[in-house]
This record gives sequence, C-alpha cells and structure tokens, in this order.
Amino acid sequence: MQKLIRIFFWGMLISFLGSLPLGTLNVAAMQIGIQESIRNAILFSLGSLLVEMVYVRISLIGIDWIRKQERLMKIMEWATLIIILALATGSFIAAAKGGGHTKNVFLQNNMNRFLLGMLMCAVNPVQIPFWFGWSTVLFTKKILHPLKAQYNSYITGIGIGTFAGNCVFIFSGQWIVQKIAKSQDYLNWVIGAIFTLTAIIQLIKMLRNKDAVYKFTHENKTAL
Repeated sequence: MQKLIRIFFWGMLISFLGSLPLGTLNVAAMQIGIQESIRNAILFSLGSLLVEMVYVRISLIGIDWIRKQERLMKIMEWATLIIILALATGSFIAAAKGGGHTKNVFLQNNMNRFLLGMLMCAVNPVQIPFWFGWSTVLFTKKILHPLKAQYNSYITGIGIGTFAGNCVFIFSGQWIVQKIAKSQDYLNWVIGAIFTLTAIIQLIKMLRNKDAVYKFTHENKTAL
C-alpha cells in the first residue's frame, strides 16, 4: 500500500509541475474559463487529462510499437501546430473585434467542451515522449515497477496532477480579470501572443529536428 501511495504522489507531482509551463491546453482552458464558464473549462480539462492518461498507459505497455509510428506522430505534431495557429489567429481576430469580451473564433462552436479537450489532447503527441522519459527514470530508480496496481496508481496521480495544474490557470485567469482593471480588454491580445510564440518555438524545433517527437522516434537509431 505504501508503494502505491508513493508512486501516486510521484505521478501527481510530475504531472502538476509539467502542467504549469504555458502550453496549448492549459492556456485554452484558461481562455474557456474566462470567456465561457468555469464548468466548461473544467470539462475541457477533464477531457484532455483522460486522453493523457490513456497515452501514458499505452506508453507503459507498447513503447516499441509507438516508436515505430514516426509518420503518424509527425502528422499529429503538424496538426497540433495548425491548431495552435488557429487559436492564435482566433484570439487576434476576437481582440480586434471587441477586446476581451469577444470569444475566440476557434471556440465559437457547439462541441461539448469535454470532447473538445479530448480532441485537442489526442492530436498532441508531445506528451508521449514526456511521460516515457519520466516513466523510464522512475523505473530506473526502482520507484515504479511493471505491476498493474502500480500502473493504475501512477496514472491516477497523473490525472489529478494535470487537473490541478489546469485549475491553476483556470482560476488564476478568473482572478486576474476580476482584480485588474481593464485586463479583459487585453486578454485576447495576450493569449494570441502566447499561442503565436508557442507555435513559432514548436515550428523551429520541428524544422531543426530538435522537437521531442523526433528525439523520441530516433532514439534507438542514434544509439546504434
């Protein structure tokens, strides 16, 4: 029981800290929370973390198969880049139309926010090498063992950690809007700039083969 609790907290801590840097999903959750509702933002986060948990589970049991899917992961990576650019463009259009009171064009749809979170997370392959790397460290340190009970505890911790990290963005966004005068007028400009910077960094890494997906799929080749 003690080992299960230990690996639960390791998964939760890594996931929470990994969710804090600015990224597509947490910033999108914050934007949904501000422009729609806390409920929709939480639904979005739950959808994305569910897919993340599935990816972690797959990476634990089928890592060799995943490494061979280089073409698929590259397609997913370009799809993620397109989504980030769409979010950036939508934010700038909304900002030009009405400050922070106009919703991002990309979010002007009737799709259930839980399903939207699942979709956006599903096309983002970066989390696979991230979790494979950390899981390898935990295996090496004898913290995580190939046991079903430990896997379940680890993945549960990851889900809770991701949710807590997203909540930091969701509720801090609400606090900023409520406490800082006229902050919402600049909201879409700021979020658009964040998405644009994220897209530029990802594109440069992809073109220079410095991205996480390339390193992950070519790890065995470079080791030979």
